[in-house]
Amino acid sequence: MLALTSIWTTILLAAAVALGPLATDMYLPALPAMGDALSAGPDQIQLTLSLYMAGFAVAQLFCGPLADRFGRKPVMIFGLLLFFLASIGCALATNVESLMTFRFLQALGGSAGPVLGRAAIRDIYTPREAARIMAILASIMALAPAVAPTLGGLLLSGFGWSAIFVALGGYALVVILLIAFGIPEPMAPGNRQSLRLGNLACNYRRIGTDPSFIGYTLTNAFAFAGLFAFLSGSSFVLIDFLGIAPDHFGLYFACMVAGYIIGNLTAVRLGRRLVPDQILLRGLLISVAGGSIMASLAMTGVYSVWAVMIPQTLFMVGVGMTLPQTMSGALANFPTMAGSASALFGFIQMAVAACVGALVGHLYTGTSLIMASVIAVCAVAALAAYLLLVQRYPAPGFEPAEAGK
Repeated sequence: MLALTSIWTTILLAAAVALGPLATDMYLPALPAMGDALSAGPDQIQLTLSLYMAGFAVAQLFCGPLADRFGRKPVMIFGLLLFFLASIGCALATNVESLMTFRFLQALGGSAGPVLGRAAIRDIYTPREAARIMAILASIMALAPAVAPTLGGLLLSGFGWSAIFVALGGYALVVILLIAFGIPEPMAPGNRQSLRLGNLACNYRRIGTDPSFIGYTLTNAFAFAGLFAFLSGSSFVLIDFLGIAPDHFGLYFACMVAGYIIGNLTAVRLGRRLVPDQILLRGLLISVAGGSIMASLAMTGVYSVWAVMIPQTLFMVGVGMTLPQTMSGALANFPTMAGSASALFGFIQMAVAACVGALVGHLYTGTSLIMASVIAVCAVAALAAYLLLVQRYPAPGFEPAEAGK
């Protein structure tokens, strides 16, 4: 077994957390082809993405309390096993309705990785240390979405869209073995919580009414929703509208992921001299700039791959700086119920993202205008949540020293 504070433990947790972006990003190049194969329109195929996010959101509300009661490892292993079985079901789907069903089940299991990965980091580290570790973890796990669309495009070209889900199932099995035999249980026995309904309701009420938690969670949710708007619309915009080849989609997608990694690494470097909320504000301003540029270009009729990808990459630099700070800040006040706090955080994040993704699919008009406009609005909403809530109710140790006087 590895030490909990080992970098290899962080890498294993990143592998579990990466299951979420892998399940969304790997099949993006296949969305148009899946629509053709299953006789489904863009709105129905995009709904498989939003349903996944909805299932992901709901499952976390149960996953977190179960992990607070029984520990992180057993719940994570059970969830990943369900993800494996549902992935095989997706691969065997013969119509869009059955694909939607298995995608929802896939989400129920896949939620265990991210929600319990965040909780484990909070178990192991203090809030300020956790912000730095989450930025490192995010940089590591960003390698998954960087290669996922390219790998998905290759699998699509060589074996068809079903092979993408077989590969996802195989990845889940590997992660199960690594988690089971690679790391000890990170949760202290004394922090176990009761599963009684009254206790759960009390815990969620306490978490959900904490103004600091609300501020960081909404800031995160809107920033993540901007990313999800791109995930939901990019394959149709880049492949169908702008005409890039499906197997080249991953190369353009990697540009966006590179921006995210740059943001993560910038946050780690700035963390040596700035507190998390100062890093957070800088990231939000960068995201607003990227989203606004993309929307402005689309509104003036400038349609090209780079009119989408350059602003989106800038947007992702800001997101890479923003997400680790908000994750750690939201969990800072709840060391003894990190699973439940992480669950509610993830539920709100995924619920907002699912609604935004469905909106992009419903309003899609065949150009990049809707996607770009939604990304810009999400960036502005994230900045507003920060200014109205986070600045007034910062997490302990996250605010500049003079702000606490």
